Amino acid sequence: MKVVLLETIEGIGSVGQELKVKDGYARNFLIPKGLALMASDKNIKAFRDKIQSRIKSEAKSKEHAQKFAEQLESVSLNYSMKTGQEGKLFGSITPAQIFDSLKEKGFEVDKKKIVLPEPIRHVGTHEVTVRLYPGVSAQLKVEVSAENEE
Repeated sequence: MKVVLLETIEGIGSVGQELKVKDGYARNFLIPKGLALMASDKNIKAFRDKIQSRIKSEAKSKEHAQKFAEQLESVSLNYSMKTGQEGKLFGSITPAQIFDSLKEKGFEVDKKKIVLPEPIRHVGTHEVTVRLYPGVSAQLKVEVSAENEE
């Protein structure tokens, strides 16, 4: 079934793009959620203005995400944790902890957008990716040091 996307869907396509998807996906997900329209001439003509306004708003959102990414990349998060031999942490640093630290610094990021293949378990500097928008992501520096025991 041919559809025209009304919103950008990561891994599928962007606003205004006409593409072919499986019938069930279109009927049961895309169309009921208002993410796409059947690609008939009548529908395209009727929603041309709506599609154009969505394209403009998505461009503004992408610009905003790029500015936010620049701000995020200047941030460095520091953690001091108890360690065992060879700098291995007792516990780990998870996306939830990174989310909380960013929130304390005044950055509102969706917890699901923090990409950490596996929790951080070693002392050192680590790069964490934060996906802000399709095609826009920020690299966040996370410094983990050993806690001084007295």
